[in-house]
Amino acid sequence: MKVKPMKILIIEDDVHDCQHFVQHINGRNDIELVALTDSDIEGLNWVKLKHPEGIILDLELNNSRTGNSDALEFLSELRKLTLAYQPIVIVTTHVNSKRTYDILHRQGADLILYKDHPRYSCDYVLNRFLSLREIEPKRTIETLKEEWKENENRISDYIYQELDLIGVTAKLKGRQYVHDAIFYLIKHENSEMNVIQHLTKIYKKSGNTITNGIQNAIIHAWRVSSIEDLTTYYTARVNYETGIPTPMEFIYYYVDKIKKMI
Repeated sequence: MKVKPMKILIIEDDVHDCQHFVQHINGRNDIELVALTDSDIEGLNWVKLKHPEGIILDLELNNSRTGNSDALEFLSELRKLTLAYQPIVIVTTHVNSKRTYDILHRQGADLILYKDHPRYSCDYVLNRFLSLREIEPKRTIETLKEEWKENENRISDYIYQELDLIGVTAKLKGRQYVHDAIFYLIKHENSEMNVIQHLTKIYKKSGNTITNGIQNAIIHAWRVSSIEDLTTYYTARVNYETGIPTPMEFIYYYVDKIKKMI
């Protein structure tokens, strides 16, 4: 699965630091800069507008034009926002104080990086974001529903594709019965209900009507399709007396075949 670039907001009042971050981000494809500001107040607005996954927060904003001189107020206000997610916050600072770091962590900072440390660099900061990033998003009820629907659509497409290959065309009423029977048996392996009974409940028709519709679709396919196509795409043995599979033989052949495809 291709991972989207991580969206980053930078709150920093040092012009040179800002330039370095921009240069490094421009040279990468795994980080996207969504906003840059020297103000913690503007930073909060950018969070609400751009929803960054990560925030680089300079602790000392002494040169901020419109914000506070330190970042503690930002962390406090960030916690008050009703966000549907929790951005990763990395605080950068020239301060080397355990007490200050403890306060920052209590306020919500995920990581504190000392700017004067020998290993400190723009790439080091950006790489730490990626290491903290939640690559696999949290699955919600809605995403689970979407995944379930996508899986059902994929199974349905496979069934129709296989039926097309042997000439069970869309104009045949039995085609839908065949599709629904295969789909039901794939999705309800342990169901105690007979598949024909299931179809009679869905279509409000008798079992004989459903079975005859399926049988007619099979007969049509064996009449109009070439023997090469039939032997290529339907590889199960066929009763030599009738020359065609029974409805249940036909259905269960495709149940097994499509299970292997998915």
